[in-house]
Amino acid sequence: MGVANDRSIAWHVSKALLEAEAHIIFTYRKERSLAKLTKLLQDVDQSKYEIVQCDVNNDESMTEAFTTIGEKHKVIHGLVHSVAFAHAEDLKNRFVETSRDGYAFAQDTSAYSLIKATNLVRPYMTEGGSIITMSYLGAERVLDGYNVMGVAKAALEASVRYLAADIGPSNIRVNAISAGAIKTLAAKGVPSFNTILNKIEESAPLRRNVTPQEVANTSVFLLSALSSGITGELIHVDGGYNILGI
Repeated sequence: MGVANDRSIAWHVSKALLEAEAHIIFTYRKERSLAKLTKLLQDVDQSKYEIVQCDVNNDESMTEAFTTIGEKHKVIHGLVHSVAFAHAEDLKNRFVETSRDGYAFAQDTSAYSLIKATNLVRPYMTEGGSIITMSYLGAERVLDGYNVMGVAKAALEASVRYLAADIGPSNIRVNAISAGAIKTLAAKGVPSFNTILNKIEESAPLRRNVTPQEVANTSVFLLSALSSGITGELIHVDGGYNILGI
């Protein structure tokens, strides 16, 4: 869930999963997203994937999507939730000026969508399963320009812990990856993004920014049986930047 373009983290995760011989069902929200997704997949063997419409802001659409997928395949082993959005004005304005609608929309799209998707997918994870979502350091610290998205990501991370506790008895794991700053189109919406990139390169223990492939590799690990004892965790893939007190 959440492949927007060839620079999105979700796309790199998808490529890593295809290399691991996974069969992938992609979801899209709007028709323009479908066009972009179809173009990205033009060189991929069509037997390796499917595409299903799923609007994360609409319960009926989400229910229809997961029911369609579940009834066809019977068993689902993994879910990648890489969905987040906030209105541009709520990122550019001061956080204290966040509108009620903007706050609710960011929470609904970025955090509640994971809860709903988890509830819909769990009946089909009859052989156990792994659910992962994408977060960012702005959920833990105040980062200039991240504003309402930071609060939504904080809710997302708390949701991961509660979901992990809730469905762990069904052998379904839920984890989050806190990815370092990566040059996605979504990240460009954060005014201080370039400053953050430079600061990480200068200060992180690895003295560099991470690559989308490194996030994708961690995703495949969390989706696989290699991580069978891990749930409810937030795993930072950021070159160690999060350990610093800056």
